Amino acid sequence: MTISATRRTWLAVAAGAIILSMALGSRQTFGLFISPLSYDHGLPVTLVAFAIALHNLVRGFAQPLAGAMTDRHGPAPVVAVGACCYALGLAMTALAGNGLMLVLGMGVFIGAGISCTSFGVVMTAVGQSVAPERRSSAMGLVSAGGSLGQVLMLPLVQGVRASAGMSGALLMLAFLVLAVAPLGLLLGRGARPAQEASALRYSLREVVAQARRHRGYQLLTLGFFACGFQLAFIATHLPGYLELCHMPMGLAATALALIGLFNMAGSWACGWLGGRYRPQVVLGWLYLLRSTAIGLFCVAPKSPLSVGIFAAVMGLAWLGTVPLTTGLVARIFGTAHMGTLFGICFLSHQVGSFLGAWLGGWMLELTGSYSWLWGATFVVGIVAAVLHFPIDDRRASPAVAQAS
Repeated sequence: MTISATRRTWLAVAAGAIILSMALGSRQTFGLFISPLSYDHGLPVTLVAFAIALHNLVRGFAQPLAGAMTDRHGPAPVVAVGACCYALGLAMTALAGNGLMLVLGMGVFIGAGISCTSFGVVMTAVGQSVAPERRSSAMGLVSAGGSLGQVLMLPLVQGVRASAGMSGALLMLAFLVLAVAPLGLLLGRGARPAQEASALRYSLREVVAQARRHRGYQLLTLGFFACGFQLAFIATHLPGYLELCHMPMGLAATALALIGLFNMAGSWACGWLGGRYRPQVVLGWLYLLRSTAIGLFCVAPKSPLSVGIFAAVMGLAWLGTVPLTTGLVARIFGTAHMGTLFGICFLSHQVGSFLGAWLGGWMLELTGSYSWLWGATFVVGIVAAVLHFPIDDRRASPAVAQAS
């Protein structure tokens, strides 16, 4: 690899990490706004939870389209449009005076915006510009760097919310998200290898049909549902759960920030492991680690120490699934249509995210407790592990996977 190519690769990794930091760091703070939106604006908790859940669902359905646009036109226009939609959604949420405006802002515009500024676009762009032997590690670095936003944004939002109110904090997030719009240009600076360009002559219908028939891809897609369910439930409802447990104020923000901090190490480590061992095996153990942490947390006495340990362990397993899943898709099908194929797989993740966020609010209002949902997060992790271990990662037919 020449010095110029190496520089382009590092620029793409850095730009991808910054974009993910803003997109996912902002997303990770939404749980802190449930109570203010409910109590200050007079909106039902179930409606706020539904709006947060809806953006996960919109993001899921928009992700295959965002991935396909990235495959065809590069990441720059996709990231720019997504950042504008995301910022608009945050601004609408800040000014929401009724349920419709909240659902449109938090649910629709933010969902569409995140689909264009997160993994399906950023990982695809990085994966297509890095050599196969470095792909898993590079995507792990991007995912780890993206976690920095979660570490920094939570205390920042907590402080701004305390001084300028909920609306001020959301408008500040809108400004920061809008600032990353030009960074998509750096993601697209690497030239697409000739073999990838030639692979694009195969139609999207042919590629999707091949993926649908691949049993390993089917299992990967089903298993990714568990990741979305677990992460959305914890990110959205951990603050409310800790309030019910009479934990100190501010502990929820600290716990979510700890998740982001340890996710930096976990994502990098998972990317490194995915380059040396079969990614599906690493994924299986990752889901088992999550479920073990959830099960122990549910039965352990609640204290700042137990919450901190839980957050640290969950952080190690938080987003490590993403470089492993994208790397597995690339290993089976190549990178020419990686954005589209990961987007379809990610739709399953986001259906899980919708249910994890929405059912948490619904169950709390119905029973006054999160117990059933904690049990569900434990079970789906075990099922996901069972689904991942037998995945066949052999290369699909040459018609789909000419790109390495």
